[in-house]
Amino acid sequence: MKILIRIIQSKVKVDKMVKKSSKSIPSIFKGLRMMDPKKKVVFCKKCVLSNQRPRTMFNEDGVCAPCLYAEFKRTSIDWDKREKELEELCDKHRSKDGSWDVVVPGSGGKDSSYVSVMLKEKFGMHPLTVTFASAITTDIGKQNLDAFIRSGFDNVLGTPDGKVHQKLSQITFKEFGDNFLAFGYGQLNFPIQTAVRYKIPLVMFGEDGDVEYGGSFERYDTPKFDFDYMVKTKFTSFPPEYWKSFGMKPEDLQRYSLPPLKEIKSNNTEVHYFSYYDFWDPQKHYDVAKKSTGFKPNPEGRSEGTYTDFASLDDKTDGFHYYMAFIKFGTGRATSDAQHQIRDGVLTRDEGVDLVRQYDGEFPTRDLKEFLEYMEMDMNALYRTIDKFRRPLIWKKINDEWKLRQQVTKLK
Repeated sequence: MKILIRIIQSKVKVDKMVKKSSKSIPSIFKGLRMMDPKKKVVFCKKCVLSNQRPRTMFNEDGVCAPCLYAEFKRTSIDWDKREKELEELCDKHRSKDGSWDVVVPGSGGKDSSYVSVMLKEKFGMHPLTVTFASAITTDIGKQNLDAFIRSGFDNVLGTPDGKVHQKLSQITFKEFGDNFLAFGYGQLNFPIQTAVRYKIPLVMFGEDGDVEYGGSFERYDTPKFDFDYMVKTKFTSFPPEYWKSFGMKPEDLQRYSLPPLKEIKSNNTEVHYFSYYDFWDPQKHYDVAKKSTGFKPNPEGRSEGTYTDFASLDDKTDGFHYYMAFIKFGTGRATSDAQHQIRDGVLTRDEGVDLVRQYDGEFPTRDLKEFLEYMEMDMNALYRTIDKFRRPLIWKKINDEWKLRQQVTKLK
């Protein structure tokens, strides 16, 4: 499958990066390596993450890179110094007439709300918040975005061509097992397009996922986004010819791609990650967003596939994004939530294991009808697509029922 090819390619890149950078990175990160996801399933000894998450590295003690970074940022980063760096950055870009001076991507969720509030209230910036529209917006997602705007923020809502977005979502679901791929690229690139369009040099994203959640540690000590690398990948790592084979035109991909590098550089565009400057703590973000922007959790209770009620609430197709991660990698939404909360000290590993085994892989039924209509498929086609992405290393069939070969367990 193409998804496996991409995982293998990522492994080669990560191995080369570790060898190249081993002399310059902190000692806590030395010895990190990929645990070959094609041959075995390995779970972190400190959290519940497995090596099946693409590009996740482990040390020789069986601890994943994100857990090591969580320890590093608690013990080895001078956050007062980082805050001073942010002050200097804001001083450099702050407008004198109240015009927009920073673009903040976000949906009105807890994390982007926190970043926006901090930049405006603590650092005196004038944010233009930018939202890339969901495929099928939930009521609570709309309520949270509306409340966020009413709390005192300008907002640009980018709503792509509905037919194009639906077609891309269908293609990526069937080809890659991820209906969110197009949305993810729009969420990343549309704010940068907006910054260039309005001639705002500074863009502030939330967390650097590679550093916080696993991947390349080359940026552990830098806040900036690498445009030269991103221009090469544009909309996934496949060229326009690939999408043309599905009837997509180059102009259909514009909303999902970076602006030309020449325009980015002409605007002196800088994309920074707020998590470099401020200790990334989702619970703190929730508390601030609830108080300052009127953010509300899921009124229906916990989200399907997990035990939490406050993350990724905006899109009715969201559940299948996480469910397909469970199918492809054996770890789903509960794993995603639990690993973060274990690192943040909210859960013990044993508590996380119990929650993962109880909720991970729950089939999303709440918005199933609308998802099927959006994907233009029936249940048989849905099951065929799901089963296409099951790997023998992860799944086995017992009495005509699919079972995980290996689940996360408590340490003895």
